[in-house]
Amino acid sequence: MHQALLIPEVLLEIFSHVTEEPFVLPAGVISLSQKSFAALATTCKTFYEPAMNLLWNEMDISESLLGCVTRLHPLMYRSGRLPVWNWAVGVRPLSVDEAHQFLRHSARTRSLIMLSNRLLHLFSDIPVMLYDFPRLISLTISTRYLNFLLSHTLHHHHLATANEDLPSIVTRFAALERLSIITPDTIDAVDSTADVLSRISDVVRLCKQLVTLSCPLFDWAAWRHISNLSTLTRVDVGDTLTDATPPSPLERDITNFSPFSNVTALSFLLHGAAYAITVIQHSQFPSLKEFKLDLSVLSSPEAEQLFRALSKCKACETLEKNFVYSLRHEYNDPQTNSLSVIPYLLCFTQLRTLNLACYDFCINLDDDILLEAVSAWPHMRNLEVEDSRFD
Repeated sequence: MHQALLIPEVLLEIFSHVTEEPFVLPAGVISLSQKSFAALATTCKTFYEPAMNLLWNEMDISESLLGCVTRLHPLMYRSGRLPVWNWAVGVRPLSVDEAHQFLRHSARTRSLIMLSNRLLHLFSDIPVMLYDFPRLISLTISTRYLNFLLSHTLHHHHLATANEDLPSIVTRFAALERLSIITPDTIDAVDSTADVLSRISDVVRLCKQLVTLSCPLFDWAAWRHISNLSTLTRVDVGDTLTDATPPSPLERDITNFSPFSNVTALSFLLHGAAYAITVIQHSQFPSLKEFKLDLSVLSSPEAEQLFRALSKCKACETLEKNFVYSLRHEYNDPQTNSLSVIPYLLCFTQLRTLNLACYDFCINLDDDILLEAVSAWPHMRNLEVEDSRFD
C-alpha cells in the first residue's frame, strides 16, 4: 500500500469521491455508495474505520439499523434483497439484548431519520435514546416518534427544565446542527395540536447550534431562543395540520426578538397568515436573501400587513428572492378586493426574483408602478404576478 494512503486526510479525501446516485432510491434499496463503502471496509484495517464511519454516517431507523437485529433481518428480507414493507406487523418489540444489536453502529451515525410510524411499536420496551448516538448532528423525526421518544426518556418531566436530571439527552439536542420535524398526514386525538406545539417548542429551545431548522409551528419563547443563535442560516416553519390554533399573543416580555443575524432563508407553510405576520412584525433579518410564504388563504388586509412588515424587517439591501402564494378562499369574492402591494416591495433593491400568486384579491399593477419597479429593481430577472384575474 502506498504510504500516502496511511494519512487520514488523504484517505478521507479519496473516500469523499464515492458519491451517491443522482436520483432518489426506493426505500430499502442499497445505494452504490453504500456498497462501495462496505467493500472498502473489508479491504484492509487501514480502510476499515473511515469506510465504516461513512457507511453508517446517515441512517434510516426503519431499515438499516433494524437490519442489524438477528431476529428481524430474515423477516425484513424474506422476499429478496428489498425489505418487505409490512414485515413488522405482529412482530414483538426489541429486547434489551436486541437493542444492543440495533445500536451496534450508532456511534458512527451523524444523521438519523425516524419517520416510519409502522415500526414505532418495536421500541415500546426499549425506547431509542438520542444519547445512544453520540456523534449525531442531524435529526429528521416525525412528531409521533418525538412524542414517543420524549415520553419514555423524560418520564413525564418537562423537557425545557430537564437539564440536570437528563444531561445526556439535553446535550444531544444541544449539539444538533440540522433539525427537521415532520407532521404525519393525520394527527390522532391523543396528539392534539397544543401538545405537538408544546413538545416541538421544548425541543427547539434545547438546540444551541442549529444551522437549519424545519418543523411545524412552535411558540414565541422558542422564536426568541432561535433569534439568538448566530449559527442559524435557514428556517422553514409550518404545515396545514397544526395551524388551526396558533400560539397565544406575544407576551409583554417578548415584544421583539433579537435580530436573526445570519438567517438567509425563511419560509412558512400555513393555512392563514396571522402567525407569519406576527413573526415578521417582531423580527429583523439583516441577512435575508430568500423569503417564501405559502398559504391556503390570504385576505387583502392581511396581505397589506404582511408586505408592510416585510418592508420593515431590515432586509431591504439583501433580499433577492420573494415568493408569496395563496389559494382563493371559497367564501371571498376576489373581484371586490384590490390592493397595491408592489410599492411595499420597491425598497428591496437587490431583488432578482418576485413571484406573487394571490387569488383572494386583485393586485394593482399599472404603468406608473411598473416604471417605478424597473428603476427600483435593476437586478430583476424573473417577475411573475398572478391574482384573481388569472383563472
